[in-house]
Amino acid sequence: MNPHANTIITTSLIAGPLLTISSNHWITAWIGLEISTLSMTPLIAKQHHPRAIEAATKYFLTQAAASALVLASSTINAWKTGQWDITQMSLEPSCCLLTLALTIKLGAAPFHFWLPEVLQGTTTTTAMILATWQKLAPLSLLAMTAQSLNTHLTVFLGLTSVVIGGWGGLNQTQLRKIMAFSSIAHLGWMLTILTLSPKLMMLTFFTYVIMTSTMFTMLKVLETNKISTMMTSWTKLPMLNSTMMLILMSLAGLPPLTGFMPKLLIIQELSKQHMYLTTTLMIIMSMLSLFFYLRASYQATITLSPNSINYLQQWRHKPDQKHYLALMTMMSIALLPITPTLLTIT
Repeated sequence: MNPHANTIITTSLIAGPLLTISSNHWITAWIGLEISTLSMTPLIAKQHHPRAIEAATKYFLTQAAASALVLASSTINAWKTGQWDITQMSLEPSCCLLTLALTIKLGAAPFHFWLPEVLQGTTTTTAMILATWQKLAPLSLLAMTAQSLNTHLTVFLGLTSVVIGGWGGLNQTQLRKIMAFSSIAHLGWMLTILTLSPKLMMLTFFTYVIMTSTMFTMLKVLETNKISTMMTSWTKLPMLNSTMMLILMSLAGLPPLTGFMPKLLIIQELSKQHMYLTTTLMIIMSMLSLFFYLRASYQATITLSPNSINYLQQWRHKPDQKHYLALMTMMSIALLPITPTLLTIT
């Protein structure tokens, strides 16, 4: 890609979500969402491969439809109330339409169909950006309008996402698709707690970003895209291969790792609201996600010698070590003891 075009795209990619987050007016927030979408599309399609072009087309059409719904919901609210302020979203139909539109942009169930295909059709780095940075703006809009949203709708969407995220990842062999369904399942936890505690939702999101970014960085360093090739990753960086299992367990939410912190706090908050059935269903459905995390960890522990032609190059190749990965790994597995401090900050 041309360096000048790359600079413009990268700048737009950073500026779009930041513009949305800092906006008070719906038009400005919508412009930020559009800038983010338009800068992401060429990054997905830059491989010049039919699958990448297909992924870019799916992403653009889905995001454009969701942005149109966001604009429609804000326009209807302004028409009825005379307010363009994001925090003054008071009309019930507009709030429901906005929730559905932002759910489409996030890729949460039942509007999740585009997310696994887009992540699979692009590079590991672009998939990481899609799964983390691109979710910041829609989630910020949800947090800013949380007091006006329908709790029953958000809890239903959250439960659906937890179920679909766990169920959809069971038969996947591609790691990027597994991470996509992992993203859907984590979005379910965020949507469930959204109207009850927006600050806890954002804490869950930032924890998810740390763990997911670390996992994608490890996959890029190890050059691993499928579960079957994880069996030879120990020949490249044995310590990194061992650490990857801890990251997977942290994504699953097992104690005493970082991923256990947001789930524990969400369960505690739902219990305070006497939503015992919802809490029980979410815990049970999380076992589905735990299964494919455990399966990936099991494959990583199998130290199979590369005995075929496809694996000979991997045996000889020594990847570059990323020094910042150590800090990311520590944050992904060791933040649980400072939970009280994080709660006081939020």
